[in-house]
Amino acid sequence: MYFADLVLRAGAQGITVHPREDERHIRKDDVFSLKEFIDSYNYKNNTKIEYNMEGEPSPRFLDLLLHTRPDQATLVPVTPGEITSDHGFDFKKDLSILQEYSKVLKKEKIRTSLFVETDLENLKLVSLTGADRVEFYTGPFADKFDHSPKIGQECFESLYIPAAKVVLDQKMGINAGHDLDHNNLKVFSRLPGLQEVSIGHRLISRALETGIDQSVKDYLQALL
Repeated sequence: MYFADLVLRAGAQGITVHPREDERHIRKDDVFSLKEFIDSYNYKNNTKIEYNMEGEPSPRFLDLLLHTRPDQATLVPVTPGEITSDHGFDFKKDLSILQEYSKVLKKEKIRTSLFVETDLENLKLVSLTGADRVEFYTGPFADKFDHSPKIGQECFESLYIPAAKVVLDQKMGINAGHDLDHNNLKVFSRLPGLQEVSIGHRLISRALETGIDQSVKDYLQALL
């Protein structure tokens, strides 16, 4: 809770957690404690800090969502043994289960976002799920930007901007996340319709040099 308080006081507008089944990122008890902390923080400071929970569409995760009631649930396809999320949903294959979970979450007034890549034909099906938003997997963009900002810019323009337009044409919101940092965000923040970014590893890595407060402020500055 101490570090959650630090990032919020530095200006972060939400907290994202990914409670995996093996609890290597966050323990189940901490998921509930964070919800209590955020509710208390909002009450005391008259703010609307959001709580976003990421996880696979499974009975385990759905049960956790219904007991926690975050502002947003970001559904992510999970491959057993993976180190981190590295691919989006295939809507031809996953449509039925995503429709089922989106319907339940909508009934509970929990906003639903789906982890996606930039395949245009796949994205044309996303609104059929009933979800509210997508979260673009930005790993490929960040990797190219790390090698060359120019190549990263080209990737952004050729892949992500057309993909964003397909999503916006379906009246859905846009989030993004994975390997975004205070440098490449200056480019990615120009994505049409971008509403939210979730950043973890690189923000903390920078905080080892600058401290949490300055790291958060650097990211907020990059989003301007």
